[in-house]
Amino acid sequence: MLLYHSGVVLIEIGFSPQLEQSQKLVMTPQLQQAIQILQFTPLELEEYINEQLEMNPILEKMEETVEDEYLLDIESEKDRIKGIDWKEYTEDFNNFEYTKGAYYNEGNEFNFENVVSKETTLQEHLLFQYNLTMADKKHIKIGEYIINSIDDRGYLMATVEEIAACFNQEQSIVENILQVIQTLDPPGVGARTLEECLLIQLRLLDIKDRKIYALVEKHLSDIASNRYPYIARQLGTTLKKVQGYCDFIKKLEPRPGRNFACSQNRYIIPDVIVRKIGKEYITLDNDYGGLGLVIRNDYKKMMASGDENSDVNKFLNAQFNSAVWLIKSIEQRKRTIHRVCETIVKKQSAFFENGRRYLKPMTLKEVADEIGIHESTVSRATNGKYMSTSFGMFELKYFFSGGFRKDSGEEISARNIKTFIKNIVNKEDCKKPLSDEKIANELKNKGINISRRTIAKYRSELDIPPSSKRKRYCI
Repeated sequence: MLLYHSGVVLIEIGFSPQLEQSQKLVMTPQLQQAIQILQFTPLELEEYINEQLEMNPILEKMEETVEDEYLLDIESEKDRIKGIDWKEYTEDFNNFEYTKGAYYNEGNEFNFENVVSKETTLQEHLLFQYNLTMADKKHIKIGEYIINSIDDRGYLMATVEEIAACFNQEQSIVENILQVIQTLDPPGVGARTLEECLLIQLRLLDIKDRKIYALVEKHLSDIASNRYPYIARQLGTTLKKVQGYCDFIKKLEPRPGRNFACSQNRYIIPDVIVRKIGKEYITLDNDYGGLGLVIRNDYKKMMASGDENSDVNKFLNAQFNSAVWLIKSIEQRKRTIHRVCETIVKKQSAFFENGRRYLKPMTLKEVADEIGIHESTVSRATNGKYMSTSFGMFELKYFFSGGFRKDSGEEISARNIKTFIKNIVNKEDCKKPLSDEKIANELKNKGINISRRTIAKYRSELDIPPSSKRKRYCI
C-alpha cells in the first residue's frame, strides 16, 4: 500500500512473511521437573517418586540384594534345629519372666507404666470434667458444642449468639453454661479475649485486690509498653506496687490450652551425614528409603521387539524418555547437594571441629562460585535440607550468614554477634537498661564495629524488647 501527498509517494506499507532467527530461554517441562526435584525434601521426594511409579509403568524401585556371604546355609540350619530340645524351650518360654515380665512386676501386680496410652486432648479433658459437674442433662449438648468450639489455645471461637441460634435457646442459658465451662481446668479456658482469660484466672485464684482487676481491664496495652508511672498515676498507687501487680499478671497463662495442644511431630531426615574419620571430615549421602529407580526389563524387551511405528511402542518411548529424565534429575539432585555440603564442610571446618561459636560468615554466592553453579541453585539445594553432625542436626541454611570483620582482622558471623548482644542484655542493670547505641559501644570495645540500626535489627530478631520496655522501676 502506497501513501501519497501532493502526488509524491511518501512511504510504502506492506505485509509479507519474514523469517527471523532469535535466541531466548525457554523453561521446558523437563527443566521445571529438575528444579522441583532439587528443592524437594527427602520425604517430599519419596512421595513424588511414589506418584511417578503409579503413573509410569516402566519405572520400578531398585530391589536391595543380599550378599552371598550373608545367606543362610539351609541344610546346616535344619541340622541345628533338629538338635534343639523343644520341650525345654517351650517350658522356658511359658515361664513367668518371659511371658509376663513386660507387663507385671515382681509382686505379680500389673505394671501400668509399661502400657502406652494416647495423649489426652484439651477437648477430652474438658468433656470429662463437664460431664461430672453439669447437673442439668438437658443442656449437655450445648456444653459439648461449646467445648468442641474451643481451639488449641483454650479460647472459644464461636459467639454466644451463634451457639444460641444453633440450638434455638436463649442467650442467657448459653452464657450460664459457658460460665460453668470457664470454671474447669485449665484455668482461663473458654475465654473469648485475653482480658477475659486473665480475669477468669484472677477470680479462680480468689484475688481480692480490685486494682489488679482494673489493670487487666484497662491497662494491658500500658503493661506491654512498660508505662508503669502512667499506670501508678491512674490507679493512685506507688510504682513499687504497680511493678508487683504487673509481675504477678505476667505469671498468668495467656494460653490455657498450651499443655493440651496437639503436638505434631516433625520428623527430620538428614540428606547428608558428616563424620570425622581420622583428621578428615567425610560427607556421606543418606539414601533414605532406597530411592533408586530403574527401568523394568520386561518393558525394555517389549520396546526392542515391537514395531517402532505402533501406538504401543510410541507410548512406551514417551514413558521411557520421561523415566530416564526423572532418574537423571534425581541423580543430579544428589550430586548437587553432595557438592554443596562438601563445600560447606570445607569452609566451616572450624565449626565442625570446635562448635557453634566458630561459625564463620559465608554467603550463597561464595559456595556457588566455588562449585561453579548459579546462586539460586545453591539456594534450592540448601532450603529444607538437613545435615547430621556431631553437634546435632542443622538445616543447611544455618551455615549461611552475613558477618563482620573485627579490628584484629578476624571474621565473625552474625549469629555470634547475636550471642554477644544477648549476653550483654542479660548482664545489664535492669533499672538502667542499655540502649542500642550503648550496646554498639560495648561491641566496639570487643573490636566489633556495628551500627545502631544493625543492633536494633538483631535485637528484634532475638525477641528482645527495646530499653524502654526492659526497664524495671523496683527490684
